Amino acid sequence: MTVASASTSVASLAPRLRVAVTRLNRRLRSNALGGISPAQASALAMIERLGSPALHTLAAAEQIRPPSMTRIVDALESDGLVERRVDDADRRSSRVSLTSAGRRELTTIRNRKTAFLEQRLAALSEADRVSVAKALDILERLAEEQ
Repeated sequence: MTVASASTSVASLAPRLRVAVTRLNRRLRSNALGGISPAQASALAMIERLGSPALHTLAAAEQIRPPSMTRIVDALESDGLVERRVDDADRRSSRVSLTSAGRRELTTIRNRKTAFLEQRLAALSEADRVSVAKALDILERLAEEQ
């Protein structure tokens, strides 16, 4: 096996990509979240995506147990980032939605992440930025659900 084929084999690319994506995600979170936890930020984004989900739906989407989601939503609600209301269709259940403060928090988090990436990309050479642009189409395909 040549050096070129070894460096592009699935077995060698997969762990490198996993580590790079994990490290980049960790850097993005640490530079962007401010006063909320990663779990809270993830819940805010999922609430935005789902609209006004029931707590059990939100827990399932975040792949955590309902009691854990209840604690996360309690903290977000006490910070004024979400509001909870009784589900009209099932009065035993409640639905969660973002407040205007929650929307602003998500925007702030996203802006901080974008600024961090802009700063890192600006430090690259033009040739490296061209390479990143070419890789983005492929990375976006890899990220799609199948």
